[in-house]
Amino acid sequence: MASSASYADCVSSLRTSLKFLESSVETLDEGVSDFPRLVNVLKSVRHYELVPQPKLAAAEASLRDEIGPYIAFLLSRADAQTERQERRIETLKARSDLQQGRIAKPEDGAAAAARQRRSRALSSEDKLRARAIRQRKEALRYGVERLELEVLQKERELRRRLES
Repeated sequence: MASSASYADCVSSLRTSLKFLESSVETLDEGVSDFPRLVNVLKSVRHYELVPQPKLAAAEASLRDEIGPYIAFLLSRADAQTERQERRIETLKARSDLQQGRIAKPEDGAAAAARQRRSRALSSEDKLRARAIRQRKEALRYGVERLELEVLQKERELRRRLES
């Protein structure tokens, strides 16, 4: 009987060991079940290559030598265009001042009387011509304002390019 008690203890101990083993297997299964996903997540992919400093400096110098003349050319064209626009603005301003001076020119009494007689006797063709001249003056004034704005915008763009 002593041997059957000892067998019963062995069987009991074996069952307990099996339960611990099953529990360990379940714990291990839970721990390793995510391994396939982790393999993909942790897989190292080489995105960047390390380049030695001399190679990097040489590539930078090559790029600078390649695009430097183009940048200088574009800047000179931008300067020339800006100067051309400034000259055009000055010309339009001078023309506008001249036209305003002609309009506002004080007349002597005889000239004023003659002008009044002419204005009364203006034909419909002359009235249309005067109207066209006024419209052209307004168009020129608008053109001057637009050109001034373009010059300001081009100056801003040029400054931004030079700063960056």
